[in-house]
Amino acid sequence: MRAFGTISRGVRAPIIKKGDDLAEIAALSVTEAAEKEGFELRDRDVVGITESVLARAQGNYASLAQIAADVRAKIPGGVFGVTLPILSRNRFSQILRGVSAAADKLYILLAYPGDEVGNPLLSWEQLDEKGINPYTDVLDEAEFTALFGRAVHPFTGVDYISYYKELTGGKASILFGNDPRAVLKYTKHVITADIHTRHRSKKLLRGAGAETVLGLDDLLNGPVEGSGYHPQYGLLGSNLATEDSVKLFPRDAQAFAERVAARLLALSGKNIEVLVYGDGAFKDPVGGIWELADPVVSPGYTKGLEGTPNELKIKYLADTAAGDKSGDAASELIKDMIRNKQESLVGDMSSQGTTPRRLTDLLGSLCDLTSGSGDKGTPIVLIQGYFDSYADI
Repeated sequence: MRAFGTISRGVRAPIIKKGDDLAEIAALSVTEAAEKEGFELRDRDVVGITESVLARAQGNYASLAQIAADVRAKIPGGVFGVTLPILSRNRFSQILRGVSAAADKLYILLAYPGDEVGNPLLSWEQLDEKGINPYTDVLDEAEFTALFGRAVHPFTGVDYISYYKELTGGKASILFGNDPRAVLKYTKHVITADIHTRHRSKKLLRGAGAETVLGLDDLLNGPVEGSGYHPQYGLLGSNLATEDSVKLFPRDAQAFAERVAARLLALSGKNIEVLVYGDGAFKDPVGGIWELADPVVSPGYTKGLEGTPNELKIKYLADTAAGDKSGDAASELIKDMIRNKQESLVGDMSSQGTTPRRLTDLLGSLCDLTSGSGDKGTPIVLIQGYFDSYADI
């Protein structure tokens, strides 16, 4: 039996620029790293490539002026609302600047006590102390400030209320509430900026009589004045690129993953799975921030990464099936149970407590944690042994 189970390695790569053949670069980076570091590639290894470098290689960018042009084309007049955006300099500040350039007057509805990915304005204890119910109470800025004072993000030190107002050039009034329909008191034209709850928000707004309802996925979902775009996600998944532009979520990620897999097979002779990954779907237990600001963890992946794990829970088997056995006898019993497990363990008590998430979400989270978003220089991740079990030699 191999001494190691799953191993995740960050693979260093050149600085990727627009027009680079990223499929070739990724495949070569992995195979050359294996040769240089003295390890073998195997069938069913997994290679992840971060969405950021794919978007850069594609040149999938948009300027703030192009965002503003799309808003003007899709929203009549210059008065509209923006509801439930996340609190982020990297993810939303540039979008807000572009959107507000198309506005004469803007109403921004901020979720509280925190946004949908967990960035806090307040604590629940503060709400309890003041007797405020965030599910029903809608506050304007004066009411919010009188109750709670300034709201400073505990990690970044940013007062997002003041910051977002400043980014709009004084055009914005800030409201606080968790029902997007609250903005309809001020305008019937709305951009709902939430990510994972956007479909519900659009439905609620339309049902309440909104005349224009757009999500961030409805902006830059096609090219505008020569911009980049994403047909499915639009501005969702975008990041700050420069002071005047954003980098969008990459297009055609599925086809790209399959090209990388084909090149890896040609170079190594191994059938290696490939995925493009963005934010990992995990939550910080201290700050309470849920990391998934992208619309999905993986926008493209090879067929072998479909589905969810089908695993027995060894801790449960050790306490039950193994009974009074120990040492080699317990090990062999559990290995035999793994070798003979059913094709689907859904509902089987022996699998309860194993993580019921899609393989791409689990692997994307592992990739994101391995590569980080700082200066490691490893936008490619190689995962080995992920599909091994305790019963494998």
